[in-house]
Amino acid sequence: MQQISTRIEIAAPAAEVWRHLTDFDAYPSWNPFVRHIAGPLARGAQLQVTVQPDGGKPMSFKPVVLACEPGRELRWKGKLLMPGLFDGEHHFRIAAAPGGKVLFTHGEEFTGLLVPLVMQGRTRAATEAGFVAMNEALKRRAEGG
Repeated sequence: MQQISTRIEIAAPAAEVWRHLTDFDAYPSWNPFVRHIAGPLARGAQLQVTVQPDGGKPMSFKPVVLACEPGRELRWKGKLLMPGLFDGEHHFRIAAAPGGKVLFTHGEEFTGLLVPLVMQGRTRAATEAGFVAMNEALKRRAEGG
């Protein structure tokens, strides 16, 4: 198992952060990493997601929503080909922070036989950089910048 976890403080209410996070139609205009999401926001629903690390090729997959708690958490699990090869449980979490701000946590836990081969070096670094870039873009958008 490998994990990537990133955090950023956002000076906006949780509802505002959630509104931008779940406005999937707007992603192409602001999100530098998750380029596309389509599908219902409901536990058990399947999404269509396309991510593209800076300088990398787009990768599309169809994860299943594990949790969708407005203003708090969106979490899904995707897989490569079949369960157990390369699975990723992706999460976005919003929690209260001092001063009317929120702490946005964005991460993923990778499991499966191929994880040691795939999630090393440049791939891991590019994925983490993509998470950070998305976090910063979400912060700018939610703070009105």
